[in-house]
Amino acid sequence: MGIKILFIYPNTYGMNMLPPAIAMFSAILKKHGHDVQIFDTTYYSLDYGMDSDGSKMERLNVVPFKMETKGIKRKTTDWKKDLHKQISDFKPDLLAISSTEDMWELGIKVLNEIKDYKTKNNIPVIAGGVFATFAPEICIKEELVDLVCVGEGENALIDLCNKINNKEDYSEVTNLWVKKDGKVIKKNSISKPVNINDNPIIDISLFEENRLYRPMSGKVYKMMPIETIRGCPFTCRFCNSPDQMRLYKGLGTNFYRKKKMDLVYKELKYFKDVHKVEYNYFWADTFLGMSTEELDEFCEMYSEIKLPFWMQTRPETVNDHNMKRLKSVGLHRISFGVEHGNEEFRKKILDRRWKNPDILEKLKIPKKYGIAFSVNNITGFPTETKKLAFDTIELNRHIDADNANIYAFVPFHGTPLRKMCEDLGLIKPETITKCLTAESQLNMPQYPPHEIEEIKKCFALYVKFPKKRWKEIERAEKNDKEGNKIYKDLKKEYLEKYMPKPDADPHSLTTGPERFQSMDSLMYGGINDEKKKGYADEMN
Repeated sequence: MGIKILFIYPNTYGMNMLPPAIAMFSAILKKHGHDVQIFDTTYYSLDYGMDSDGSKMERLNVVPFKMETKGIKRKTTDWKKDLHKQISDFKPDLLAISSTEDMWELGIKVLNEIKDYKTKNNIPVIAGGVFATFAPEICIKEELVDLVCVGEGENALIDLCNKINNKEDYSEVTNLWVKKDGKVIKKNSISKPVNINDNPIIDISLFEENRLYRPMSGKVYKMMPIETIRGCPFTCRFCNSPDQMRLYKGLGTNFYRKKKMDLVYKELKYFKDVHKVEYNYFWADTFLGMSTEELDEFCEMYSEIKLPFWMQTRPETVNDHNMKRLKSVGLHRISFGVEHGNEEFRKKILDRRWKNPDILEKLKIPKKYGIAFSVNNITGFPTETKKLAFDTIELNRHIDADNANIYAFVPFHGTPLRKMCEDLGLIKPETITKCLTAESQLNMPQYPPHEIEEIKKCFALYVKFPKKRWKEIERAEKNDKEGNKIYKDLKKEYLEKYMPKPDADPHSLTTGPERFQSMDSLMYGGINDEKKKGYADEMN
């Protein structure tokens, strides 16, 4: 008989992407005989953070949608009472908090609510996730945190739970920082990256049904996250991938790994047949970080799934071949990371080295094949100015994107730009960051937070309206009575003239699975019988 693990997942309304890592851990733990539950704060009314999707709708970054169309709304019960009841009924032997940096303080707030249970029963608390990996010294300082997992958690969590179950000493478990009597007694080494092809299908039963729904282009679908790769081969300085690669350097294996297509197929087929998903999104920083051969193998495999899907990638990974083939098997939308419009700034500060004309040419290709896409941009980088932000606006004016998104730069721990910000005195080392949709936390006299908010507020207006309207938009930037009145009127006009209407149902006869194979699959013939049999055998 195993132990009982309760995952604490601190999250705010509107941040509705299912956490696939927790679902993975649950599947692995259950396979080893342990019992798992989760306390997920996503749909509770919390005095913390903001409605992320709501703020993006307010800034005209996404097509308006209503989660209520699927019966999804905030919980009306008190989260504290629900938590105490779950603790009382489940009686966990281990509390595990998995948190991003921006949700860490909320997570500690939740843990403090059950402090008495933890203390009375001497229940260990382990913290994991990207924040714990890159700021373990901050996490371990928390009074209620006993263990911090640095790096991947699959092996460490199993070893820990097995040792707790067997009443063995767990202070030597790899990847763990261990605290006893308020002092750190161990900082164990990191084990090699796991073989992601050995992992089971993620455990969706852990979550309430409403957590399986996400908005996409004005509609709400039952979606599933699908892991195809882990890590990223690129070195963007606002991302933790460079530091992640360095963390695992010297262990004899590469942190960047790809999952076998037959296993991806197994998961896709399971989610479609068992959970009746309507839409897939691929859990990969750069989905098209693959060779032509790998792309063709994916398309051959996915032609059997016949569901629309979304992916995110970089403009330079796009070409005629992959767009044509992906469209033929169900690609519905793409999210592109462009980030900034000034070439030199982008190269020097972000380590993004593509030229603007090349980006513009690449982003013509999805349009050629009728693939809708959004462009993600960031402003408020260290040393940036409001003038430089207008270079991002100018570039987006030349991109025929369906949506142009803008976020304030967040100096997350474990990113090269975090260190730069600390070195420049723009942020204190101990500062815990807020979410992407929050106000900037950098102390930059040349580009203060209120100016960054002005750009975020009016970004979509600057991108779409003719330049003769820019004086009007400039006045709408200001958060005063007149400015807000002008913004309200401009927003109404934007919604009427420029906001894309909700997509036609991607499952319809005109855009759905029936025509997904209308182009290349006729040329390539779909999955051959031998491979199809292999996939079926794997499922069985």
